[in-house]
Parts: sequence; C-alpha cells; structure tokens
Amino acid sequence: MQETDSYLGILRERGRRGLPLERVYRHLFNRGLYLKAYGRLYRNHGAMTRGITNEVADGMSLEKIDAIIDDLRHERYRWKPARRVWIPKKNGKQRPLGVTTWSDKLVAEAVRLILDAYFDGQFSEHSHGFREGRGCADALRDIYHNWKGCAWIIEGDISDCFGSLSHDLLISVLSEKIHDGRFIRLIKHLLDAGYLEDWKFNRTLSGVPQGSVVSPMLSNILLDKLDQYVETVLIPRYTRGEKRRDNPVYKQRMHQAEYRFKRGLTKEGQHLRKAAQHLPSKDPQDPSYRRLHYCRYADDFALGFIGPKAEAEEIKRQLTIFLREELKLSLSEEKTLITHARSQAAKFLGYEVTVLQNDTTRTRVKRSNTQRRYDQRSINAGIGLRIPPTVLLDKCARYLKRGKPIHRSELENESDFTIISTYQQEYRGLVDYYRLAYNLHTLDQLKRVMQESLAKTLALKYKTSVREMYKKYQTEIAVAGKRFKVFQVVIAREGKKPLVATWGGITLTWDIRATIEDRPPRKWISRSELEKRLLAQVCEVCEATRLTAQIEVHHIRALKDLNTDDGREKPLWVKIMAARRRKTLVLCRTCHDDLHAGRPLKRKQVSRS
Repeated sequence: MQETDSYLGILRERGRRGLPLERVYRHLFNRGLYLKAYGRLYRNHGAMTRGITNEVADGMSLEKIDAIIDDLRHERYRWKPARRVWIPKKNGKQRPLGVTTWSDKLVAEAVRLILDAYFDGQFSEHSHGFREGRGCADALRDIYHNWKGCAWIIEGDISDCFGSLSHDLLISVLSEKIHDGRFIRLIKHLLDAGYLEDWKFNRTLSGVPQGSVVSPMLSNILLDKLDQYVETVLIPRYTRGEKRRDNPVYKQRMHQAEYRFKRGLTKEGQHLRKAAQHLPSKDPQDPSYRRLHYCRYADDFALGFIGPKAEAEEIKRQLTIFLREELKLSLSEEKTLITHARSQAAKFLGYEVTVLQNDTTRTRVKRSNTQRRYDQRSINAGIGLRIPPTVLLDKCARYLKRGKPIHRSELENESDFTIISTYQQEYRGLVDYYRLAYNLHTLDQLKRVMQESLAKTLALKYKTSVREMYKKYQTEIAVAGKRFKVFQVVIAREGKKPLVATWGGITLTWDIRATIEDRPPRKWISRSELEKRLLAQVCEVCEATRLTAQIEVHHIRALKDLNTDDGREKPLWVKIMAARRRKTLVLCRTCHDDLHAGRPLKRKQVSRS
C-alpha cells in the first residue's frame, strides 16, 4: 500500500510540474491500487446495486483483484455495458443513469485515482466540482469574496454536458499528456462500452458514462479547456483600469456639504450629505474600468462582469462560439441568462446570488494612511447569497397536505429513535447546505412545519394525540450558550454511552466560513479498516485462514437491515456485525456460502487446558 501512495505522490508531482505521463498502464497491475479503490467504494450505496450481471461488492476477495489484474496484464479486460435506469429530476423530467458491474466500478476507481493524482494540480483555481478538498462552499465563497460590484451575472448552462462530450476530443486531450497507448485504449473502450436498456444494447457515440465513478474526472479534464479559455483570453480582454474614477456628482455634493459645515450651516450640510449618500461614490459607467470573474462547478459555471450589458452579451456570444467549435458542446439558450445583479438574482448551486444595496446602513472604518475615521456604506456592492423562496416552499410541501402539517405513514413502523433521527438528518442537511445564506433564519418556518409533522407521525404510531407526544418527548437542552426546546429519545446501554436522538437544537446562524460536506475530503495515506481486515486473510467467524480457504467479504446495504425483528433469535453473523456496527464481515468461502444459504455459522471452539 505504501508503494501505491508513493506512486500517486509521484503522479501529483509530475502533474504539478507539467511533465507528461509514461508507462501508466503497468501500474494497474498493482494490487494495492485496487485495495485503495475498494476502501473508497464499499461504503457507497451503489456497491450493492447490480449492473447487467449479479456481481456486487458482496464476495469481494483478493483472488477477484488478482483475476482483474491478470485480464488487464494480457489486455483481455473488457468493460461491460451499463444497465440504464431513469431517475426523476426536480423539474419533473428524467435523466439517464448507468449502473455498472462491481468489477467495472473497481477498475474505474483505480483509473480515477491515477487521473485525479496527475490532473488535479493542473486544474484551475476557479474549478470546484468533483475535486478533493473542494466543494460547493468553496465555489460560493469564491463568488462572495471576489465578485464585489458586479453589474451582470452570466449563468452558464451546457446542454446535456455529460451526454454530449466528444469521445475523439476527450481522447485527444488525454493523449496530449498521457503517452501510454494501452492506458488510453482502456479509457477509449470504457467510453465505447455502451448500455443496455430493456435488455437492448445501445452504442454510446458521445458522452461519458453517467453513473461511472471516473466520469466526473473525465469531464473536468475536458472542461479545463473552457477554464483556460476564460482565464487566458476572456478575463484579460475584459479587465482594465486600476480602479473606478470618482463620481463627479457625488464628489460635488460632498464638497458642498463640507463647505456648509465649515460655514456653520449644519442643516444644509446634512441635507446635502444625505443626498450624496444615495449616489454611488464611484462612476458606474466608467469606460476605462472593466472586470470579469469566473467560477465553475462541474458543468455549471457563472461569470460576474463589471461593464455594460452589450459587452456581457458579447462575452456570452464568444463563449457560445468557443464551446461549439472547440469542445463540440452547446449552451442552452433558455437557461444561459444574463442577470442584472442588483435588481435581480442569478441562480448558482441552489443559491440566489445578488449584489446588495443599502444606503442607510453604514460602518465606521479607519483610513489606512491616516487616523481619521469615517462612515462607509460597506454593504453596497457586496455579494449576497440567499435561499431561493422556491426552496422553502418545495421543502415545506413534503410535510404538508392542504396547507397543514401531516404525518409520514412510511415511518409509522420505525422506532422512535429512527423517526426522530430521520427528521433531524433531513433538517440538518438543509441547514448545513444553506449556512452561507444571509436569510438562513427563514428555515425556522420549515422547522415549525417539520416539528408538527414529526409529532403527528409519533402520535399516529401510538394512536394518541399530538399533545401527548409533546409531553413525552419534549425537553430542553443548551447549544452554544442558548436554550432550545427539543424532542429527544435516549437509549441506555450497559457499559456504554447512551444513544441519543434529538430533534431541534440547531442554530440558524449565518457563517460564510462554514463547510458544506457535499464531498467529504479523503486522505491519500492511511489504509481503511476494511482493507486491513481483508489483508489479514482470516475468517472473522471460524478463524480459518487463506492457507485452508478463500477469504471473502460479506456486504449488506445498510445497518438497519440487521434490526429486523421477526421474533426469532438473530444469527451469529448478525450479532457480530451489529456489535461492531459494520456493514461488512470478512468470511471464508464456507462460512459465506452457509450465510447465504441460511445455515448456522459456528465459531471456532477454543480448547482450554
């Protein structure tokens, strides 16, 4: 495994220095690379989802890795077509998703690890999607801190981006920096693998496989060409002037006010100064001053522009031409909008982005070169991130019927702990995502609706009133020095800390430094617990070793699958997994076969002398 981490470190360094890659394919013969890929994939829900075969993560073994490596070594490995399913979108339409086999997932993740290590350091600082240590919060903070004073926001929407990427162009871009024909052919075969829909094979003439773990990386590699074009052509072309010139009308009014104050005409001076403070201090139409800013998250991008609308439209036109002629992609005319940042709000990553204006609120600041303090309209021209009103309405609608909170019958048979935890997780996820919004406090309306729905769900379960549920579960806790009334369930455990499920107690405080865990960061080094257990090659039930049996890993979809109560005593393997709170169990082939056949598993008897 150390050898794998060292190789990935070398790739990162070569990428940082802009050196080409050679003889990459042979590193796919490294067992440690697949163990690292396995450690990243097995937790995903898709690990137990079947593609066109019955192969899933269950039954994973070192022998399976060795078989994949042998096929790759002799160039016999063939990607299988994905099983196409359709999943609903927010607008009521559907989008395709390709479900691949487990072996294909594993090889694709190994390829992704190599590509990510090499290319990530070469990507633009304004690209935030599907990158280690970056996410939506970084993209939004980039806009918040750097786009001050933008007059226009261009919302970029590429039509069917993932389904339209040119295979030939993508292979050409990869070949510029990866000088290994076998590795390039492997990726080409992945792109050409096709898909099955209603058991009918369809070729893929363009696009990356939607659902494959390597697809976001491939799209980032191609869309990096867009980043380079914007940063090296458009931004220099539409950036000029050190600073805006002063607004002559504002300057004149302030001089007049100062003159009145010196003459003792205080009321006239205050009137003139108040009138001036409704004017911009700098000339918004200054023809010698332009700025263009850029931010991209996967296939969504936005540009903030300081200048006239005619030039913003010209920027959009140039982007359209570049995408069509250079990347074989097209901008959606309906969704690629030019928004006036002060009077309207652009939409990006689920937020509304606007430029703030407030002439009455002022902040006392000190000039850097003097000790003099003065009042500044610090809110003006700043970027505001806010929750769209439609988000609040849509989220509340899930818990409402005819305008009133309603119970959720699908949770009726769950435990009190699970019901309260489910509501809390849903609410916390939304609050955490919109922590950067200045109107975060509006989610209190959603909390009231969800709390009433929660109480009604518990009341339905116990066939009692909502009032009784408040008496039974409501308590008071302190969070960050504040007192909150919450719903709480406590499960005592002998010799351990009790399990606590709490509804509420989440502060609605704006925090521009908050981290949105849309893609939790992962470290390159350190082997996962499951990798160590698999490498130990010992059955965790009968203690057989690889000397006497093949060792495999048993997987379940979720821990809650262990909690089924049918009145019978739970099997030994269920007790072990529940005690460890793990979705995996390392077994020998005999124990694994017995488990799936429903036969009892027996621990090795330890003789006492």
